[in-house]
Amino acid sequence: MSTQAIEQQLNQIEIAELRLGLVDAGWLKSVELSGSAVKLRIVSSFPYRSQRAALEQAITAALAGQSLEVQIEWGQQIAAHQHKAGVANLKGVKNIIAIASGKGGVGKSTTAVNLALALVDEGASVGLLDADIYGPSQPIMLGKADARPETLDQKRIMPVVSHGVQSMSIGYLVDPEQAMVWRGPMASGALQQLINDTQWQDLDYLIIDLPPGTGDIQLTLSQKVPVTAAVVVTTPQDIALADAIKAMNMFNKVSVPVLGVVENMGVHICSECGHAEHIFGEGGGIGLAESASIEFLGSLPLARSIRDNADKGLPSVVAEPEGKVAALYREIARKICANLSRKSKDYSQSFPNISISND
Repeated sequence: MSTQAIEQQLNQIEIAELRLGLVDAGWLKSVELSGSAVKLRIVSSFPYRSQRAALEQAITAALAGQSLEVQIEWGQQIAAHQHKAGVANLKGVKNIIAIASGKGGVGKSTTAVNLALALVDEGASVGLLDADIYGPSQPIMLGKADARPETLDQKRIMPVVSHGVQSMSIGYLVDPEQAMVWRGPMASGALQQLINDTQWQDLDYLIIDLPPGTGDIQLTLSQKVPVTAAVVVTTPQDIALADAIKAMNMFNKVSVPVLGVVENMGVHICSECGHAEHIFGEGGGIGLAESASIEFLGSLPLARSIRDNADKGLPSVVAEPEGKVAALYREIARKICANLSRKSKDYSQSFPNISISND
């Protein structure tokens, strides 16, 4: 069997997140035939560790009729995207993904922390920035409510590491009960310091947990931070969907691509009888994604365990790694990074000027 024939055979195997064959996706880097053995080098373009075994089985099955001993060498190459004109790259960070919602109370922070942990599970180096200056929640969710970051040179801050995620939050720097009675410019300045003074260590992805809305923090992030892309979290409820549209429109105005929509609290399964009920409505996330011509990344259930685990500092991906909820988070995380891997690597000319008026 020739190398070309092997490539044709392997291209019939689809990378589901990319909807492309193994060869068309650019993952098959080399095929080496030696007698009755074939050595394949496969390099994924996004974190894929949990799916490697299944892909290896598919490859072995595809070549089973050729009496070949299959050897697979795995690699991973996550591209660093270029950013908007006038916004400098963030040292130590390849890609920045903002997790946003137009409305509070939709589970955005819980989604952000679980997606960050899911990406770690999939083999990525990940950071998590809590950009909610007024109501930081990530220190509690990561089980580091009492942590205080190490400082260098009275300026640089080392991220707090928990469950393999590098994190930073205003919650690490102030008393937990202290109210942040700041006007917008003060909060925006604090956010910039958190981002720029933290010494992120070779991150493939920095996940930013944004506060809800489209105010000062979001505008500062769009203007001053090299955001690569965004993900919008919503519930199926009509009120939440209306605000999610505003969040998407904000990112469109500042030329930050939206990678997709995550629907949270989509369905509740009764723990006693197993009855499924759509408490906040049904199909809202899918409808929103279709109307905006972006991908529907997945729906997460309304489950008490998700809330309990986050409150205990052990989000579901860590607390129940083999559970259905953790599998959903990993699937959504892979889709997000797969979509990002297909985006143009050069956004340098796409950022418009922003003017603010009182008209």
